[in-house]
Amino acid sequence: MLSALGGAVAEYDTPLLDTCEGADMTTSTEVSVTWAQALAWRMERHLLDPVGSESVPGVVRRLGAVLSMDESLAELAVRTRRTTSRRGELAKALADGTVIKAFAFRGAMHYLSPEDGGVYLALRSAGRQWELPSWVEYYRLAPADWPDFRAAVRDALSDGPLTVLELGEALTRRPAYRHLKPVFDEGAGTLIKPLTWQGDVSFGPPRDGQATFQRLDQNPRWRGLPDLDEAGPRAIAAYVRTYGPTTVDHVQYWLGEGLSAGRKRLGGWISTLGEQLVQVDVEGTTAYVLREDVNALQTAVPSEAVRFLPGHDQWVIGPGTKDTHVTPTSRRDLVTRKANPVIVGGVVCGTWVRRGEDLTVTWLDERQQPRAAIEQEAGRLARILGLDLHLELTS
Repeated sequence: MLSALGGAVAEYDTPLLDTCEGADMTTSTEVSVTWAQALAWRMERHLLDPVGSESVPGVVRRLGAVLSMDESLAELAVRTRRTTSRRGELAKALADGTVIKAFAFRGAMHYLSPEDGGVYLALRSAGRQWELPSWVEYYRLAPADWPDFRAAVRDALSDGPLTVLELGEALTRRPAYRHLKPVFDEGAGTLIKPLTWQGDVSFGPPRDGQATFQRLDQNPRWRGLPDLDEAGPRAIAAYVRTYGPTTVDHVQYWLGEGLSAGRKRLGGWISTLGEQLVQVDVEGTTAYVLREDVNALQTAVPSEAVRFLPGHDQWVIGPGTKDTHVTPTSRRDLVTRKANPVIVGGVVCGTWVRRGEDLTVTWLDERQQPRAAIEQEAGRLARILGLDLHLELTS
């Protein structure tokens, strides 16, 4: 079973939608927990309390996706979930193929597992955006032209990774694609996205500060794109496993809005999971977990752990910044704008910022500041970054 998921940043502000049509999650049950228990259980799933000992690929696989628009934040998102880590390990994992990077949720770059990433890309490609009339008109590639174009891209990358300009030069030598030269000269980001969704290419290691692309099928760990009706239930189960207890609205937010999976499809896939899902009452909210996780959820002990997370961390982005149980309404704008959150027991209670060796924590919660725990976490951040940080706590 998969572990979970993860956007152009501005689009994370999208409101949650109504329940998916046709979705019948499961029959009712007597399971009842508090939000403190629910978030504590979720923190364990996120390797935040206790901090995990997983490898870099293991962390990415557990989270499902790690946003990579800012590499320093992506690396910190992985390192803060590991008891021991070294700078550059995420980049090394990309270079050796134990993680991949592709355009995925909300059209943004994400690190994915090569074993499981195809599940999410299968959902993303189901929308077939390259068949839209506006797309066809702009790129002058009809749907019938697409298989040959994909094959030409794979052929151009057969000898190794290429930059966008190099890929454009190789493709536009062919008369059929000569008209695309201006597109590649301008970056070709939108044109390349569906090539990653369909499993043709992924990002390669950067070269001289420039992004490269490589054939995905040359990675021996790549499992390909499963059939859509296999991918859908797997993606939902993965999300529930890492972001549960969760609601249908949250599934729609992450997989429907995030991957354009479609409301009706999601409703059907949810129904196929049947008794694998168990209904839970979380202080009046009807939510769901996998049946195998019910006992662990019920016995979860509320956490008081303080964690410094990077901006747009999966902890807040996975359920969405409108989830007030994680991100109180008064702090949502800050988190949406990529502020680094300080969480206590899973709840955003403040923010942190580092300037050189000066670390400033701004406390935003009504509860008393847990100064000793904040100092302890500041020390852990200092060890991760290899810096002698000087903490200032403000409110």
